[in-house]
Amino acid sequence: MIPPTTDPVGRVDRPLTIVVDGTKMRGVYGQTLASVLLAGGHSHWRTAPNGGPRGVFCGIGICFDCVATVNGVPDIRLCRRPARDGDNVATQTRVTGVVEATDD
Repeated sequence: MIPPTTDPVGRVDRPLTIVVDGTKMRGVYGQTLASVLLAGGHSHWRTAPNGGPRGVFCGIGICFDCVATVNGVPDIRLCRRPARDGDNVATQTRVTGVVEATDD
């Protein structure tokens, strides 16, 4: 992410915090959940039926590779969902068909 102090647009960030599999992550309003995860070093958050890792592929909500459970609702496309302060994201797997993480 470009720090707001060096961004030529002159933006003012409003911070937010989400929880991903029990771990707090910081982001800013205006980011999608996928961009918060990517900026935090996560390249994937779903496991495909063949066991392969999945994250952002198309980035526009067509491929469904970036789905996760958000606030208890499964199969939310993180590339399309704006991050909201307090969101709880749990990774998913299609290998077992259940959510991998538990809610706190």
